[in-house]
Amino acid sequence: MDRMPIPSRAALVDHLVRTRIAGDVATPRDNNLSHYRKLANGDRHYWLGLELGDRWTDEQDVLAVMAERCGVVDDPGFRFGQDTIDPELTVDALERAGAVLRKAAADGQRVLFATGHPGGLLDVHRSVAGALRRAGCEIVVIPSGLTADEGYVFQFADVAVLERGATLWHTHSPEPMAAILDGLEREGRPRPDLVFADHGWAGCAGRRGIETIGFADCNDPALFLGEAEGTLSVVVPLDDHVVDPRFYDPMTAYLLDAAGLEAA
Repeated sequence: MDRMPIPSRAALVDHLVRTRIAGDVATPRDNNLSHYRKLANGDRHYWLGLELGDRWTDEQDVLAVMAERCGVVDDPGFRFGQDTIDPELTVDALERAGAVLRKAAADGQRVLFATGHPGGLLDVHRSVAGALRRAGCEIVVIPSGLTADEGYVFQFADVAVLERGATLWHTHSPEPMAAILDGLEREGRPRPDLVFADHGWAGCAGRRGIETIGFADCNDPALFLGEAEGTLSVVVPLDDHVVDPRFYDPMTAYLLDAAGLEAA
Protein backbone atom coordinates (compact mmCIF):
# COMPACT_ATOMS: atom_id res chain seq x y z
CA MET A 1 0.00 0.00 0.00
CA ASP A 2 1.29 3.45 -0.90
CA ARG A 3 2.08 5.72 2.02
CA MET A 4 -0.31 8.53 2.60
CA PRO A 5 0.97 11.85 1.27
CA ILE A 6 1.92 14.38 3.91
CA PRO A 7 -0.25 17.48 3.55
CA SER A 8 1.11 20.99 3.75
CA ARG A 9 -0.04 23.04 6.69
CA ALA A 10 -2.48 24.97 4.49
CA ALA A 11 -3.84 21.78 2.95
CA LEU A 12 -4.34 20.23 6.39
CA VAL A 13 -6.17 23.31 7.67
CA ASP A 14 -8.48 23.10 4.65
CA HIS A 15 -9.03 19.38 5.25
CA LEU A 16 -9.83 19.87 8.94
CA VAL A 17 -12.47 22.47 8.11
CA ARG A 18 -13.93 20.46 5.23
CA THR A 19 -14.34 17.32 7.31
CA ARG A 20 -15.46 19.27 10.39
CA ILE A 21 -12.64 17.95 12.55
CA ALA A 22 -12.16 21.66 13.21
CA GLY A 23 -13.87 24.83 12.03
CA ASP A 24 -17.66 24.63 12.46
CA VAL A 25 -17.85 21.39 14.40
CA ALA A 26 -20.92 19.37 15.33
CA THR A 27 -20.98 20.38 19.00
CA PRO A 28 -23.53 23.18 19.63
CA ARG A 29 -22.66 26.19 21.75
CA ASP A 30 -25.19 25.48 24.50
CA ASN A 31 -23.66 22.02 25.03
CA ASN A 32 -20.19 23.56 25.35
CA LEU A 33 -21.34 26.15 27.88
CA SER A 34 -23.24 23.54 29.87
CA HIS A 35 -20.09 21.47 30.25
CA TYR A 36 -18.00 24.51 31.20
CA ARG A 37 -20.56 25.37 33.87
CA LYS A 38 -20.66 21.85 35.26
CA LEU A 39 -16.87 21.73 35.48
CA ALA A 40 -16.81 25.08 37.27
CA ASN A 41 -19.50 23.84 39.66
CA GLY A 42 -17.27 20.95 40.70
CA ASP A 43 -18.85 18.06 38.80
CA ARG A 44 -15.92 15.64 38.69
CA HIS A 45 -17.33 13.81 35.70
CA TYR A 46 -16.16 16.83 33.70
CA TRP A 47 -12.74 17.02 35.36
CA LEU A 48 -11.58 14.02 33.27
CA GLY A 49 -9.35 12.62 35.98
CA LEU A 50 -7.63 15.89 36.83
CA GLU A 51 -7.66 17.54 40.25
CA LEU A 52 -8.77 21.13 39.61
CA GLY A 53 -9.42 22.14 43.22
CA ASP A 54 -11.09 25.54 43.48
CA ARG A 55 -9.01 27.14 40.72
CA TRP A 56 -11.71 27.05 38.03
CA THR A 57 -14.95 27.94 39.77
CA ASP A 58 -15.85 30.74 37.34
CA GLU A 59 -17.20 29.43 34.06
CA GLN A 60 -16.09 32.64 32.33
CA ASP A 61 -12.49 31.76 33.20
CA VAL A 62 -13.04 28.34 31.68
CA LEU A 63 -14.50 29.95 28.54
CA ALA A 64 -11.49 32.26 28.27
CA VAL A 65 -9.08 29.30 28.27
CA MET A 66 -11.20 27.45 25.73
CA ALA A 67 -11.23 30.48 23.45
CA GLU A 68 -7.46 30.77 23.72
CA ARG A 69 -6.52 27.09 23.36
CA CYS A 70 -9.39 25.62 21.38
CA GLY A 71 -10.79 28.56 19.46
CA VAL A 72 -14.40 28.56 20.61
CA VAL A 73 -16.26 31.86 20.37
CA ASP A 74 -15.01 34.05 23.23
CA ASP A 75 -18.22 36.11 23.62
CA PRO A 76 -20.03 34.95 26.82
CA GLY A 77 -23.23 36.42 25.40
CA PHE A 78 -23.19 33.89 22.56
CA ARG A 79 -25.36 31.16 24.09
CA PHE A 80 -26.81 29.17 21.20
CA GLY A 81 -25.86 28.17 17.68
CA GLN A 82 -22.74 26.70 16.11
CA ASP A 83 -19.46 26.76 18.01
CA THR A 84 -16.02 26.36 16.48
CA ILE A 85 -12.55 24.90 16.86
CA ASP A 86 -9.79 26.97 15.31
CA PRO A 87 -7.99 24.68 12.81
CA GLU A 88 -4.81 26.73 13.15
CA LEU A 89 -4.75 25.88 16.86
CA THR A 90 -5.26 22.23 15.99
CA VAL A 91 -2.25 22.27 13.67
CA ASP A 92 -0.19 24.23 16.20
CA ALA A 93 -0.92 21.55 18.78
CA LEU A 94 -0.05 18.76 16.34
CA GLU A 95 3.33 20.40 15.79
CA ARG A 96 3.93 20.66 19.55
CA ALA A 97 2.90 17.03 19.94
CA GLY A 98 5.32 16.15 17.14
CA ALA A 99 8.17 17.72 19.09
CA VAL A 100 7.31 15.61 22.16
CA LEU A 101 7.13 12.44 20.05
CA ARG A 102 10.45 13.28 18.38
CA LYS A 103 12.11 13.43 21.80
CA ALA A 104 10.43 10.19 22.85
CA ALA A 105 11.85 8.47 19.77
CA ALA A 106 15.32 9.93 20.30
CA ASP A 107 15.36 8.78 23.92
CA GLY A 108 13.78 5.36 23.30
CA GLN A 109 11.04 6.10 25.81
CA ARG A 110 8.36 3.76 27.12
CA VAL A 111 5.06 5.00 25.69
CA LEU A 112 1.51 4.00 26.59
CA PHE A 113 -1.39 4.50 24.19
CA ALA A 114 -5.03 4.58 25.24
CA THR A 115 -8.32 5.82 23.84
CA GLY A 116 -11.88 6.27 25.03
CA HIS A 117 -12.91 7.00 21.44
CA PRO A 118 -12.22 3.73 19.62
CA GLY A 119 -14.79 4.52 16.92
CA GLY A 120 -12.88 7.65 15.97
CA LEU A 121 -9.33 7.85 17.23
CA LEU A 122 -8.20 4.23 17.54
CA ASP A 123 -6.33 4.24 14.24
CA VAL A 124 -4.60 7.54 15.05
CA HIS A 125 -3.20 5.99 18.23
CA ARG A 126 -2.34 2.71 16.49
CA SER A 127 -0.44 4.47 13.72
CA VAL A 128 1.61 6.59 16.11
CA ALA A 129 2.37 3.55 18.27
CA GLY A 130 3.64 1.64 15.27
CA ALA A 131 5.83 4.53 14.15
CA LEU A 132 7.37 4.90 17.61
CA ARG A 133 8.05 1.16 17.85
CA ARG A 134 9.87 1.26 14.53
CA ALA A 135 11.89 4.19 15.88
CA GLY A 136 13.02 2.12 18.88
CA CYS A 137 10.50 3.02 21.58
CA GLU A 138 8.97 0.45 23.90
CA ILE A 139 5.19 0.38 23.61
CA VAL A 140 3.96 -0.42 27.10
CA VAL A 141 2.08 -3.71 27.37
CA ILE A 142 -0.63 -3.37 30.00
CA PRO A 143 -1.17 -5.99 32.73
CA SER A 144 -3.67 -8.75 32.09
CA GLY A 145 -7.02 -9.08 33.81
CA LEU A 146 -7.67 -5.40 34.51
CA THR A 147 -11.20 -4.19 35.15
CA ALA A 148 -12.77 -0.74 35.49
CA ASP A 149 -16.23 0.78 35.23
CA GLU A 150 -17.90 -2.66 34.94
CA GLY A 151 -15.75 -3.53 31.95
CA TYR A 152 -12.39 -4.99 31.00
CA VAL A 153 -9.31 -2.94 30.16
CA PHE A 154 -7.26 -4.57 27.44
CA GLN A 155 -5.01 -3.73 24.53
CA PHE A 156 -6.12 -3.78 20.91
CA ALA A 157 -3.52 -3.02 18.22
CA ASP A 158 -1.16 -1.52 20.85
CA VAL A 159 -3.89 0.76 22.25
CA ALA A 160 -5.56 0.33 25.64
CA VAL A 161 -9.34 0.40 25.46
CA LEU A 162 -12.37 -0.39 27.64
CA GLU A 163 -14.50 -3.36 26.62
CA ARG A 164 -18.00 -4.22 27.74
CA GLY A 165 -20.07 -7.03 26.28
CA ALA A 166 -17.58 -7.69 23.47
CA THR A 167 -17.84 -4.03 22.41
CA LEU A 168 -15.13 -1.37 22.54
CA TRP A 169 -16.57 1.31 24.78
CA HIS A 170 -16.69 5.08 24.42
CA THR A 171 -15.66 6.47 27.79
CA HIS A 172 -14.30 9.67 29.27
CA SER A 173 -13.65 8.01 32.63
CA PRO A 174 -10.19 8.13 34.24
CA GLU A 175 -10.69 4.76 35.93
CA PRO A 176 -9.34 2.55 33.10
CA MET A 177 -6.06 4.49 33.07
CA ALA A 178 -5.91 4.32 36.86
CA ALA A 179 -6.31 0.53 36.62
CA ILE A 180 -3.40 0.32 34.17
CA LEU A 181 -1.04 2.48 36.20
CA ASP A 182 -1.94 0.71 39.45
CA GLY A 183 -1.50 -2.66 37.74
CA LEU A 184 1.96 -1.74 36.50
CA GLU A 185 2.93 -0.68 40.01
CA ARG A 186 1.63 -3.94 41.52
CA GLU A 187 3.77 -5.90 39.07
CA GLY A 188 6.85 -3.83 39.92
CA ARG A 189 7.09 -2.53 36.37
CA PRO A 190 8.11 1.03 35.51
CA ARG A 191 5.39 3.45 34.61
CA PRO A 192 5.38 4.99 31.12
CA ASP A 193 7.65 7.87 30.24
CA LEU A 194 4.92 9.24 27.98
CA VAL A 195 1.19 8.70 27.59
CA PHE A 196 -0.61 9.37 24.30
CA ALA A 197 -4.33 9.32 25.05
CA ASP A 198 -7.57 11.26 25.22
CA HIS A 199 -10.01 12.58 27.79
CA GLY A 200 -10.09 10.79 31.16
CA TRP A 201 -7.30 8.44 30.15
CA ALA A 202 -5.05 11.44 29.49
CA GLY A 203 -6.26 13.39 32.51
CA CYS A 204 -5.49 10.55 34.90
CA ALA A 205 -1.98 10.12 33.49
CA GLY A 206 -1.27 13.83 33.70
CA ARG A 207 -2.51 13.99 37.27
CA ARG A 208 -0.09 11.19 38.15
CA GLY A 209 2.81 13.25 36.88
CA ILE A 210 3.39 11.43 33.59
CA GLU A 211 4.17 13.48 30.50
CA THR A 212 1.00 13.34 28.43
CA ILE A 213 -0.23 14.22 24.96
CA GLY A 214 -4.02 14.40 24.88
CA PHE A 215 -6.85 14.93 22.43
CA ALA A 216 -10.03 16.74 23.44
CA ASP A 217 -13.19 18.16 21.95
CA CYS A 218 -14.49 21.67 22.53
CA ASN A 219 -17.11 20.48 25.03
CA ASP A 220 -14.46 18.82 27.25
CA PRO A 221 -12.49 21.70 28.75
CA ALA A 222 -10.63 19.92 31.55
CA LEU A 223 -7.61 18.83 29.53
CA PHE A 224 -7.15 22.34 28.15
CA LEU A 225 -7.14 23.66 31.72
CA GLY A 226 -4.57 20.99 32.54
CA GLU A 227 -2.43 22.14 29.63
CA ALA A 228 -2.75 25.75 30.80
CA GLU A 229 -1.55 24.70 34.25
CA GLY A 230 1.26 22.52 32.89
CA THR A 231 -0.21 19.19 33.99
CA LEU A 232 -0.39 17.97 30.39
CA SER A 233 2.29 18.72 27.81
CA VAL A 234 0.05 19.11 24.76
CA VAL A 235 -3.70 18.97 24.14
CA VAL A 236 -4.90 18.79 20.54
CA PRO A 237 -8.31 20.38 19.96
CA LEU A 238 -10.53 18.48 17.53
CA ASP A 239 -13.90 16.89 17.03
CA ASP A 240 -13.05 13.44 18.35
CA HIS A 241 -15.69 11.43 16.49
CA VAL A 242 -16.46 12.61 12.98
CA VAL A 243 -18.52 10.61 10.51
CA ASP A 244 -15.56 8.71 9.00
CA PRO A 245 -12.40 7.85 11.00
CA ARG A 246 -10.40 7.93 7.76
CA PHE A 247 -10.79 11.71 7.88
CA TYR A 248 -8.09 11.71 10.58
CA ASP A 249 -5.50 10.12 8.26
CA PRO A 250 -4.03 13.39 6.89
CA MET A 251 -3.80 14.71 10.45
CA THR A 252 -1.92 11.59 11.51
CA ALA A 253 0.45 11.87 8.55
CA TYR A 254 1.17 15.50 9.44
CA LEU A 255 1.79 14.60 13.10
CA LEU A 256 4.19 11.79 12.22
CA ASP A 257 6.07 14.04 9.83
CA ALA A 258 6.34 16.74 12.53
CA ALA A 259 7.81 14.05 14.79
CA GLY A 260 10.27 12.84 12.16
CA LEU A 261 8.62 9.41 12.22
CA GLU A 262 7.89 7.07 9.33
CA ALA A 263 4.34 5.90 8.70
CA ALA A 264 3.79 2.24 7.90
